[in-house]
Amino acid sequence: MNRPALAFLLAFLFFAAATAQEFTASVDANITFNNREGGDALRPDQTFLFTRLQPEVGIRIDRSGARHQLSGGVQWYQPINNDGRGHHVDPIIYYAFSRGNLTAAIGAIPRTFLPEEPRYLRSDSLNYTDRRIRGFLVHNHGRRGSVSAYLDWRQMQSERQREAFLATVFGQYRLATRWWAGGWFRLNHLAKRRKAPDGEGVNDDITINPLIGFSHSAGRHQLDISAGAVINLERARVDDKWHTPAGFTAAARWLYKWIDIEQNIYAGANLFPLYPRFGSQLNLGDTYYTDHFYSRTDLRAHIVQTSFVDLNLGISLHATDRTFGFWQQVSCRFYINLDNIKSRQFDGKKLRDIY
Repeated sequence: MNRPALAFLLAFLFFAAATAQEFTASVDANITFNNREGGDALRPDQTFLFTRLQPEVGIRIDRSGARHQLSGGVQWYQPINNDGRGHHVDPIIYYAFSRGNLTAAIGAIPRTFLPEEPRYLRSDSLNYTDRRIRGFLVHNHGRRGSVSAYLDWRQMQSERQREAFLATVFGQYRLATRWWAGGWFRLNHLAKRRKAPDGEGVNDDITINPLIGFSHSAGRHQLDISAGAVINLERARVDDKWHTPAGFTAAARWLYKWIDIEQNIYAGANLFPLYPRFGSQLNLGDTYYTDHFYSRTDLRAHIVQTSFVDLNLGISLHATDRTFGFWQQVSCRFYINLDNIKSRQFDGKKLRDIY
């Protein structure tokens, strides 16, 4: 361990002992094998086989009805290959505040704080390799609905790297017992490098996604359905031209015991017209949404499922107006925290329901 890291750890332990407050600790681990076949130039055949380990420790202080927490750790992403190359270790350190229905956090924050995003906003591949946001978030949950907002500063400007950040808002309002309305709004901004060459401009990608949904749970059955419009506003400012592709999206997911079936459909224009120029620096969603029609069917079997382990097998069928893809996946996630260990109690919720 290097000297700055050792100094931080000693200061952390001294502060915890001095304040006599509560320690927190957790371990989140994931092992995934995903074999992708039947692609094209944008979706080549490839295989992901990796481990991801995220240990965290922290201090929690409860004062006057509010909770303060300072946590630190790492996210270690390691592809499993012959030489071990391709790994990266990213720091996690954040302060989180909660009072009543309000939660806020700032720092390098794990994405477990956030709702799951549709794949036209964030691809599977990006979810594999980057499980943090670098900025701040706010979440408020009330009796009739909730709203989450966050800022993620993805890249700092340098002479070799463009500045990039995104701001995202998701809201949901309950209309009746099982019906809700809401949606997503995102601004993704890709700026220039420092001392940028002529012709390298600032670029914008704005997504507006109103949705209406239906949710029903009875016994071991869970059904979730949503549908709405996706509108993308994209601009490369050097061209001074807005692109405004739009389409219809629908999703349904049915859970029963160990069976998990999910269907997603998109129909409309190419959502990412600037992808050939800027790639995933500007468009973070799955490249299947560059096609005019896209159907994705996921069939999963949760072989082992508890509140701390989810081992599942799955296949994904992808069909567009241009190509067909077939993915096979084996995934295992393990998550546990110090609170559960000390109380020797688990809430009975399946880990697959914890994002």
